[in-house]
Amino acid sequence: MESGNIYEKAKAFKKKYPMTIAWRLKKNAKIIEKYLRPNEEVLYVFVAQKNNNPFDIFTTAVLALTSERLIIGRKRVVFGYFFDSITPDLFNDLKVLSGIIWGKIHIDTVKEYITLSNLDKAALPEIEKMIGTYMSEQKKVLNSQESI
Repeated sequence: MESGNIYEKAKAFKKKYPMTIAWRLKKNAKIIEKYLRPNEEVLYVFVAQKNNNPFDIFTTAVLALTSERLIIGRKRVVFGYFFDSITPDLFNDLKVLSGIIWGKIHIDTVKEYITLSNLDKAALPEIEKMIGTYMSEQKKVLNSQESI
């Protein structure tokens, strides 16, 4: 993965859906790039706030759907960062909520419940389609391998 590609895709998402609240995209994208595996292909990138509070705009995350998993990178304001990885075997369900201006995506995993907020509500169908389709296809592959 060439450096800056995640950032460019995050910037393109933000430009396409300008009502999404997100900032420090370059620093957050670098966290994703740091954890990409050598043959991992990035399929989709978007940005959101990783929280359930519409007034908390300081937890911007860059999310990348890859050929292996959904990964979330957040650079802390002062020092350090947060990184999450959701593999298809840990994915349970995805829920979409749309409000007057913004929307939310809830991702239910085996280990935790992740809320992505302050998304431009026009982006919600695209995000659901990309994540939902990918996870469904991967679950089918996993289930067919288990039955062998």
